[in-house]
Amino acid sequence: MNAAPRILARIAGLLAAAAPGERGALWHLAEPGRELDANLVRLPPGAEVGEHQEDVLDVLLLVLEGAGGVTAGGAALDLAPGAVLWLPRTSRRALAAGPDGLTYLTVHRRRPGLAIKPSGGAGDGGEGPCMLDRVCPECGRLSQDPAPVFCSRCGERFPER
Repeated sequence: MNAAPRILARIAGLLAAAAPGERGALWHLAEPGRELDANLVRLPPGAEVGEHQEDVLDVLLLVLEGAGGVTAGGAALDLAPGAVLWLPRTSRRALAAGPDGLTYLTVHRRRPGLAIKPSGGAGDGGEGPCMLDRVCPECGRLSQDPAPVFCSRCGERFPER
C-alpha cells in the first residue's frame, strides 16, 4: 500500500459539530492499512475514566480543551490545554475531567485485531471463553481487564455485572 498523506480531520470542526453534552469518542482513526490508532475523546464535567492498566501499548495523550487530572504511579498530574502526557505501557492510571470537562486526543500503535485461530491440537485448552462482557458498549474496544469498570479508550462505564 502506498497511501498519500492527507488531512483526515479538523479538530475544531469536529468539536464544533459535536453536541454540547456529547461524550466519549467523537472521532477515531479508521484508515485501512494504518499502523496507528488515534481517538478524539470528550469527557463531560466531573466524568472519570477509572483506574486501569494498558499492558501492551504506550499511549500519548494531548489535552485540547478543558482541564482535569490524571493519577498515575501514585502521582497526581494536572491536565490543561496543550499538555502532552506519555502513558507508558504497564502503568496504572485514572483520568478525571474538571468542572469544564476534558477533551483530548490519544495516539498509540494499532492493536492487532482479534482473530480466530485454528486449534493447536490435543491439550490446547479448547475454545476460549466469551469476552462480550469486556467489550465497551460505547466504542467497541475490548478491555484487557478481566473485570473492567471504565473503558480506557472513551471513558464509558461498563454495565454492572
